[in-house]
Amino acid sequence: MKVRFGLIGFGAWGQHHARAIHEVSGAELVSIAAHSDESVVRAREQYPQVQVYSDYRAMLEKEDLDAVDIVLPSDLHYRVACEVLESGRHLLLEKPMTLDLSEASALVRLARERGKLLAVGHELRLSSLWGRVKDLIDEGAIGQPIYCLIELWRRPYRLGSGGWRYDINRVGSWILEEPIHFFDLARWYMASAGEPTSIYAQASHRRLDHPELLDNLSAMVTFEKGGYAVISQSLAGWEHHQTVKVTGQHGAIWAKWSGAMDRTFAPTFDLHLQRGESLEQISIDKPSGEVYELVDEVGRFVEAIQGNGVVGCTGEEGRWSMAMCLKAEESLRTYMPISLTGLFA
Repeated sequence: MKVRFGLIGFGAWGQHHARAIHEVSGAELVSIAAHSDESVVRAREQYPQVQVYSDYRAMLEKEDLDAVDIVLPSDLHYRVACEVLESGRHLLLEKPMTLDLSEASALVRLARERGKLLAVGHELRLSSLWGRVKDLIDEGAIGQPIYCLIELWRRPYRLGSGGWRYDINRVGSWILEEPIHFFDLARWYMASAGEPTSIYAQASHRRLDHPELLDNLSAMVTFEKGGYAVISQSLAGWEHHQTVKVTGQHGAIWAKWSGAMDRTFAPTFDLHLQRGESLEQISIDKPSGEVYELVDEVGRFVEAIQGNGVVGCTGEEGRWSMAMCLKAEESLRTYMPISLTGLFA
């Protein structure tokens, strides 16, 4: 039996989610809830076989759905996610889960109480490139990881529907936007070093009309068993270029990805592994990029619903990524390192 999906949100990224659900063999896109008149018309044109609603509550009430995928501006996540889980559906929720840690914890509890899966949209974990880095680390290719650098150089963010992404009241913190993916990867790669224990961040901006927009951000995260990670992002660059470097006790990994834009279907990428005097280029068996990884994320979610695996990123893990971002924001305000010890004890 196919997993019957409802999609809430049909903006630029929501359309990619619709495509991903449509491409997964075990999924069926049954209905779409779109907010604006334009997006309702667009959804009906692109998916004439799908029931389209202008009110997601009507969709939840009328449609026979197994799962719901939420792709909305961040400030709407908590309220809509609660309604989806309370309606008895599994939930795939775009990052960040919410704008507040207590709300993220409430979603984790609600999903557990209702016996439903909660997956968070950290699709880079499903990447043929970034996921291969994790595989090499877990295979012991470089020994115990002791240092990780994740860097992004790109053009500024898109405004988002109605300009929401440039409204600080709707994003909560710009660190919760794209940098959250890199905090998530850092914790994932450094898992053998234990949980993060502290974070220190610095940032600068060049937009006088949006001084709260962090054009340049760098943060250092330390881990309980030793080792640290550096996350660095600049929105003052061009195109979209991401690098991951991981140093271990016996070797190092260097992965890089470039595209004219983040959602390109034609990127360039490569992966190298150094051990002793040996330097090896690691082959990647499929294209890498979030437009591809989103399909794999939906596929993993469907398999988990069907009892054949686990989701790519759980609610608990998504909450940790949120926490690191919000504590980095606190570090920026206080000019001090912030402790992460015992955060979810």
